[in-house]
Amino acid sequence: MNYLILNENTTLNEAVRLLDNNGNGFLPVVDSDQRLKGIITDGDLRRGILNKTLDLHSIINSKPVVEKQGTPHSAIRRKLRELRKRHMPVVSEDGRLIEVVFIENLSVEKRPNTVVIMSGGLGSRLGSLTSDTPKPMLPVMGKPILEHIIENFKLQGFSNFVLCLNHKASVIQDYFKNGEQWGVSISYTLESKRLGTAGALSLLNLQSISTSMIVVNGDILTNLDFSEALSFHTTANADATMCVRPQAFEVPYACVEFDQHMVLTGLVEKPKMDHFVNAGIYILNPSVIKLVPKDEFYDMPTLFQDLLKEKRRAVVYRFEDYWIDIGQPVDYAKANREITS
Repeated sequence: MNYLILNENTTLNEAVRLLDNNGNGFLPVVDSDQRLKGIITDGDLRRGILNKTLDLHSIINSKPVVEKQGTPHSAIRRKLRELRKRHMPVVSEDGRLIEVVFIENLSVEKRPNTVVIMSGGLGSRLGSLTSDTPKPMLPVMGKPILEHIIENFKLQGFSNFVLCLNHKASVIQDYFKNGEQWGVSISYTLESKRLGTAGALSLLNLQSISTSMIVVNGDILTNLDFSEALSFHTTANADATMCVRPQAFEVPYACVEFDQHMVLTGLVEKPKMDHFVNAGIYILNPSVIKLVPKDEFYDMPTLFQDLLKEKRRAVVYRFEDYWIDIGQPVDYAKANREITS
C-alpha cells in the first residue's frame, strides 16, 4: 500500500495521486520516521471539495482510530463493525505504522444459514425514484442497496441467499444472476401477486434449508452482528426471533397532565418517548414456515401473532447498532450521507 510522507513539501496533488493508486479509498499519512500522523479517505476528499476547503491539511483526519500491534484480528473486526469502517491502521507502541487491516481480508467463520431478503416491494413512498428502478436497486454511493446488504452478510460469513421478488423482478435477476460475481450463491422466488412481508416465505424450498434462516427486508442497511443474533436465537431456544431497536419519538405538541378532578398539574413541552420498534430483521426456524399460508397476502406481524396463538416460542433481540430503513426520500438522502461518512 502507498502512504503519504508528510513534510513541508508535500502537496495535495501527491495525496490525490497516491489515494487513487491505492484503489481502496484509504491513504495513511506518516512522518519521515513512519509514525502515523493521520489518514485520508475518499470521503475526506469529497467533503473537502463540497466544503470548498480543499487543501492538504484540511482533509487529513489527524486523530484516526487505531489498534496496537498484536491486537487479535477478532477484536479488530469487532471494532471495525462498531465504527462502520473498512480499514484499521495498526501501529507500534511508539506510533509507527505497521500495517492497515481491511475488514474484507479478515478471516471469518463460515455460516451455513440461509439469508432470505424480501426484495419485492413497490417503493411507492419514494415517488419518482422507483418509477424505473425497484427500491432494492436504488444506488447508495454508486452501489444498489441490495448489493450493500449482500456484501455485508458475506463479510460476516454468509454465502447462501434467496431473494424474494415481485416488482421489476428481472432488473434484480439480471444484475445479480446466481451471485457468482460476489462469491455467493443466490436463488430466487417469484410472486405472481403481492404476498406481503411474509407471504413469499411459503415459496421457499425448505428441503434445502436445514438451519435457522435470517429474513431481512431489502431496504434496510444495518451494522447488526448477525452471528451474535443467531447465537441469541439458539441460546433462547426460540422458534422465531424479531430484532428490535430503541426509537425516540417526539410528540409535536405540549402534553397536558391533570388529576382525577380535572385539575391541571403540569405541562410537558413536546416530550420525547422511547419505544422498541420492529427492525425488519428476523430469525426463523424452518418449522415456522409451515404457518405461512400458500399464495396469500401475509405479513410478518401476523406471523408472530400466529406464533403466539400456537404457543410457539417467539423472542426479541435488542440491538443498538447502525440501522436505517430506506422508505422515503429523506431516508434515501440520509443513507447516502451516512454511508459516505
